[in-house]
Amino acid sequence: MKKIILSLIFIGGIFTSINAQQTVKGFVFEDKNQNNKFDKSEKRLANVQVSNGKQVVSTNDKGEYQIEIDNETILFVVKPANYKVPTNEFNQPQFFYINKPNGSPKLEYAGSAPTGNTPKSIDFALIPTKENEKFSALIFGDPQAYTEEEIEYFSKGIIDDVKGIKGMEFGLSLGDLVGDDLNLHPSYIKTVGKVGLPWYNVMGNHDMNYDAKEDQYSDETFEKNFGPNNYSYNIGKAHFIVLDDILYPDPRDGKGYWGGFRPDQLEFIKNDLKFVPKNHLIVLAFHIPLRDTRPDDRNKLFELLKDYPNTVSMSAHTHFQEQIFYANQDGWQQQKPHHEYNVGTTSGDWYSGPKDEKGVPASTMRDGTPKGYAFLHVDGNQYKFDYKVANAPKERQIDLYHTKKVKEGKRNRAFLYANFYMGHESNKVEYRVNNGEWKKMNWDPTVDYNYMETIMKIDNAEITNIGNRPSAPEISKHIWSVRLPNKLNAGIYQIEVRATDLYGNTFTEKSSFEVIK
Repeated sequence: MKKIILSLIFIGGIFTSINAQQTVKGFVFEDKNQNNKFDKSEKRLANVQVSNGKQVVSTNDKGEYQIEIDNETILFVVKPANYKVPTNEFNQPQFFYINKPNGSPKLEYAGSAPTGNTPKSIDFALIPTKENEKFSALIFGDPQAYTEEEIEYFSKGIIDDVKGIKGMEFGLSLGDLVGDDLNLHPSYIKTVGKVGLPWYNVMGNHDMNYDAKEDQYSDETFEKNFGPNNYSYNIGKAHFIVLDDILYPDPRDGKGYWGGFRPDQLEFIKNDLKFVPKNHLIVLAFHIPLRDTRPDDRNKLFELLKDYPNTVSMSAHTHFQEQIFYANQDGWQQQKPHHEYNVGTTSGDWYSGPKDEKGVPASTMRDGTPKGYAFLHVDGNQYKFDYKVANAPKERQIDLYHTKKVKEGKRNRAFLYANFYMGHESNKVEYRVNNGEWKKMNWDPTVDYNYMETIMKIDNAEITNIGNRPSAPEISKHIWSVRLPNKLNAGIYQIEVRATDLYGNTFTEKSSFEVIK
């Protein structure tokens, strides 16, 4: 018997949907000739998962599945290892079918047009390929352009730096693809498509339909442009779960948003993980850091992950960079803490600060991290991260700030500060003077003084060629400091700082100061 869901009313128009549940059938097939059609010479694939965003089912030995859908379902295939999904002209993965016979409700920014009658068979093509269990992916935080001019900043400042990059399996943007004007989504799609990689996307709070009155309709335009905002896929022994972790309107007061998950999303994760071996790597990608999500939802997520010893999360949203670890006191249920990399953004501090020779704002983030992008490196069920400053050598991982001149023979308050962009409190950061003995620096969360100096120069009109004025500084969690030695004779002294990251990689940066009589 069909279940009828009552109609829903939206301010600005009435959206009535007799949302009947029905069972749909289809199959998954190996599309060897990549024509997106099932040919007699091609085979159907068993044991491939298909989801409606809540339930997850597996194809039988004939490659067939059946699953429930309604008039607002996006059906998708969970890409298995050693297969890829078709992509369109802009390198967007085509792994889903939008089933909205009546279309989206009327909203300021258009959602899906009516898709018509549901097909009798919804089939998914997969292209056979050889995947290595050791691979890398390119990760963007918050492109977040508010105008076409800022899309151009994104293109010149980031895309030009990675266009045609080799050795990457795919790209992923961690939300806030644009800044509230959802008409910019097509420009973003065209721009990021130039990278030349299959490109996945997370929904951010600035990608939402703000005139929606229920959370389930806040993603209508995102879904039209990108497909489902909760989905998963496999590469090698890594299982990726992409999630919309924004509750809008905020369930506490109906205003703004709150980080969290709806019950149907948690049900999807639970059902999805049933098909993932316990020894595989689980990579979660969402926009808002878990520490800022609804605690009960975070605990429920951690409960679902408790039997998976190899996990990592990626988020963005904050426009600074941080390594976050969740332990038992945070609700994590394993002895080894859960690592979340809160990735620095491609828009940096919202396209602010001095412009370079191409007219692109420096956009240094308010924790002192230069704008850039990250790399996720996976080897079996293990992972590592790198951060790359845009348009700079990969070796640039530390910025130094220190007193330039120190008085000979006087006690001083001259300090050396090292901002290690990928740093965490547990890391080892040392310095030496004139190739002398290496000495420990102290972890010292504080503002980045180079960032402060730039703001002061802008405010004093010493720098006038800027994008937006930079934001107020944020306490940076990856700064170390030490007092410069005060028993030195007059002369020029070389400073060298070295830092070792979470994965054993060591980076160095050099500078100099002068002792004067």
